[in-house]
Amino acid sequence: MSDADRDRWNARWLERAGDSLSEPAPWIASLDPILPRSGSALDIAGGAGRHAVWLARRGLEVTLVDVSGEGLRLAARAAAAAGVSIELVERDLEREPLPAGPWDVALCYHYLERALFPVIADALTPGGHLAFCQPTRSNLERNPRPGSAFLLDDGEAPSLVAGLEIVSYTEGWVAEGRHEARLVARRRS
Repeated sequence: MSDADRDRWNARWLERAGDSLSEPAPWIASLDPILPRSGSALDIAGGAGRHAVWLARRGLEVTLVDVSGEGLRLAARAAAAAGVSIELVERDLEREPLPAGPWDVALCYHYLERALFPVIADALTPGGHLAFCQPTRSNLERNPRPGSAFLLDDGEAPSLVAGLEIVSYTEGWVAEGRHEARLVARRRS
């Protein structure tokens, strides 16, 4: 990621510093019955930490990795307010590796770096889950963003998790007005 992109994310999080960003996305919250309540979790490109805090409240030891120092500062504040502990790692995942696992849960919400998927799969514990959500190209029919470089091809998501067992997969227009692929996969025991 370029320094300009990092600066853009820092500026975006500075603008949103006063916003209430504490509740997880509805789809993430819907995974409550599927995901474990103990073990380790990695929130990939987790920004201000709303999903990391949710995972930590459920009993997981959470590491949040993001390129934005401002996002991580907001995540630290959110974790403190919730009374949970989260490890924060500032890292550019286009240039640097994922934090070392193994992980019982890996969460990747609205972040696309295709080269990471085999690495994520290898870092999951046996029985570990990957939850992934990303807009697809059909999203451009109604929304100008994200741009095409950050969109999945329609139907692409299952191919990214080759070697993992797909637990659930949906793709289509969602209540939030986006066309998204939503996938949960598990590493076989």
